[in-house]
Amino acid sequence: MANLKPLGDRVVLKQCDAEEKTKSGIILAAKSQEKPQEAEVIAVGPGGIIDGKEIIMQVKPGDKVVYSKYAGTEIKLDSEEYIIVKQNDILAVLE
Repeated sequence: MANLKPLGDRVVLKQCDAEEKTKSGIILAAKSQEKPQEAEVIAVGPGGIIDGKEIIMQVKPGDKVVYSKYAGTEIKLDSEEYIIVKQNDILAVLE
């Protein structure tokens, strides 16, 4: 990956692969596969004072997270797709 360094309270995510099968074993066509809301944290901004509030980053690279469905900005870099979201668009860390 090129050196992608998020600013402020932003987090770079790499989306997990879409499920190709349903739980009952039905194979889905590529266009009917819903984009998952799970991703891996690739890079984390420094946090700090943002809009007058102190933001402490609560995720770290390697964390698996669930994020808001319509959050973020999708970018393509070195043939890989990433999503840049604000930390408050991350709903949970998967453990």
